[in-house]
This record gives sequence, structure tokens and C-alpha cells, in this order.
Amino acid sequence: MSAVPKVSIVLPVYNQADHIEHIARSYFAALDNLKHSAEILFVVNASRDGSLERCRMLEREYESVRVLCNDQPGWGRAVRTGLAEARGEIVCYTNSARTDAYTLALHVMVAVTNPSLVIKANRRLRHPLMRRIGSVLYNVECRTLFDLPVWDVNGTPKVFGREVCRRLDLQENGDLIDLEFILRCKQLGVQILEVPIVSSVRHGGESTTNYYSALQMYWGAFRMSHSMKQRNSGRRGHGN
Repeated sequence: MSAVPKVSIVLPVYNQADHIEHIARSYFAALDNLKHSAEILFVVNASRDGSLERCRMLEREYESVRVLCNDQPGWGRAVRTGLAEARGEIVCYTNSARTDAYTLALHVMVAVTNPSLVIKANRRLRHPLMRRIGSVLYNVECRTLFDLPVWDVNGTPKVFGREVCRRLDLQENGDLIDLEFILRCKQLGVQILEVPIVSSVRHGGESTTNYYSALQMYWGAFRMSHSMKQRNSGRRGHGN
């Protein structure tokens, strides 16, 4: 695709060979209805199934598809890889296993008319009870530690203008990238608009979130808060 697209959609892909083609085709149809040129960047993320082959097939079929590949795992690494290659005026990343075409199109549509804002999902979870509790606890922790302006830190899609993307300068390679994203927006004074959605079960594939990874996120948020306090204390010390 030679022309610069209006919208870039970054889709990390991890062991999603069973459904990624169906989801991608529904995204193409929804984005076509918006009448904005769009590209989809599949970032195949250390998958052990046929995800890469499925994405390559879509790349051959659609000029608007590009496939990137990471040998190392990590949600944050995949997001950063895709954002670095995105060419659109409006940039989006989302969890394709949990995002339907209507939700994606809605967020993109709002972002196109509000490029200086971050448009993101605020999920009303229909997951199993323990997963809902875990999500609530993490969001309460993040709001308490960082006084955040959002209710759902990890909610995707996240959609924003290219200038916002450039200023974010994200560094996280793991699951904490969404928290880093929100914190950077707060530091930069970028306004966030949350769109309430109902989030149901995965379309397919396997979730990487388990008790161990959840505990890592809780501890990671605490470490991030402690590190920020140390940096702020150091700045105040140098200023004296």
C-alpha cells in the first residue's frame, strides 16, 4: 500500500490461528464502512501455532495488511513494535481476541474527529467472577497509587493521534504497558475519553492472564509507583 492511510490498527497476535482470520475480515468490513483508508498491522508475538501463516495469508490477500513478527513474547513488546511501524494519522492498538468489529469502529470514529484525545474502552466485564475481581483489584490499586483519571487501565481499544503516539515514548515490554500508557498521558496532560462497552468472553485462542501474571501486574504497579517516588524525591533533592 503506497498511500499513507488515515488509520493504523495494531493487532498483537498470540496463538490465535483458530479465529484471527474471521476477526480480521470483520474488521475490514467495519473499517470500510467508515470511509477512511486504514491499514492493519498484525504483530505475531512468539506464537506456537499457525498464527503467522494465517496472517501472511491475509497479507497476500489485502494490500492494507502488514505482518510483523517478534521472536520474544510480551504484550508490551508487540504493541511497541506495531506502533513504531504504524503510518496512519490515527493510531490504535487493541486485543483482537476480545474486541468485536463494532467496538473497534466506534472508537476509531470518535478518535478521527478528536485526534488530540485518547479514546479508550471502559469494559463492563462479563468474565468469570475471579477474573472480574482481579480486574477490579488491579484498577483500584492503580487509581490509589497514581490518582489516575480512568476506571479501566487495561481496556482496549486505545485510539489516538500520531502526535500523541510520538510523545508517549513507551518503554514497557510486558503487561504493564497499559499502565505506563495512562501514566504518560497524565504526565503529558493528554485528555482521555473512556467509552463504556460490554466485554464478553474471548473469540478464541488462549489468554496469557493467570494468577501468576496477575500477581506480577499487582507487584509491577507497586514497583512503578515506588520508582516514580524515588525519581521525584531525587529531583527535589537536586533542586535544593
